[in-house]
Amino acid sequence: MAEGSKRVVYVALGGNLAIALIKFAAFLFTRSSAMLTEAVHSLVDILDQIFLLVGIHRAARPADEDHPFGHGLEAYFWSFAVALLIFALGGAASIYQGVQRILHPEALSRPWINYLVLALSAVFEATSFVVSYREFRRTVHGRRIRLWRFLHLSKDPSLFATLLEDAAALVGLAIAAVGVTGAAVFHWAWADGAASVAIGLLLAAVSLFLANEVRSLITGEAAAPRVVAAVRVILDEDPDVAVVDEVLSLHLGPESILIGVTLEFRDGLSGDEIQAAAQALSDRVQASDSRIGRIFLRPMQHRPK
Repeated sequence: MAEGSKRVVYVALGGNLAIALIKFAAFLFTRSSAMLTEAVHSLVDILDQIFLLVGIHRAARPADEDHPFGHGLEAYFWSFAVALLIFALGGAASIYQGVQRILHPEALSRPWINYLVLALSAVFEATSFVVSYREFRRTVHGRRIRLWRFLHLSKDPSLFATLLEDAAALVGLAIAAVGVTGAAVFHWAWADGAASVAIGLLLAAVSLFLANEVRSLITGEAAAPRVVAAVRVILDEDPDVAVVDEVLSLHLGPESILIGVTLEFRDGLSGDEIQAAAQALSDRVQASDSRIGRIFLRPMQHRPK
């Protein structure tokens, strides 16, 4: 999954580099506020993808003395930084630019350039979105999961952040096209600036959604219910296990899950047999999902009668 997420980010980065150059050039020719906002949007996306790549790289570092469970949480930190970046440089800056253009409108020159750039940008963004969407479908292994629910359930911010940004970019292009049309065709001087404000509000909404999802991951989110259920099945079917009480889980990164189990082994096992049974049980649980890096087994505490 990590390689797939990295590929998605690289594709989005390459597309946004091309799009940003085209949009900035178009702004210089047309002086369109909506086009400048879209150019800033693409620039923010570039910085976002760089941050996500930094997070992927740092999260992949091996465990050390200071981080015995690895560095997987780095991916969540850098994704939260992405959310802040989208809000500050994308949302707030776009809204400010739009308000200024509404208060001080300027006529658009060569609006056909805007349409050409928006069409080219749509091709790049759609390509990036398709790559992200295919990775999403591959990740869910053909299960019928709605995209919105996946954005909420996914533990891989590199994938769901890029997918969300690509979708927002396509919506932003449509808004920019409406603004350019209003200013160039209907001569509504405020339309170009209003489009910038709308794009800014869109980016602010995306950043708040992303920040909330990553906040949940940073503060400790359990593994998906199907992962926990699969672990419990393994425990329940083990002949050496008499009772399974709690099965707790925690994501320590997109590719790292910690499992904690409270159980009781069957009577009659010696100390060595319990140790061997515990090791075999741990091996089977870890084999059920490559992301399960550690499993801790705790014996049930018997209360005195």
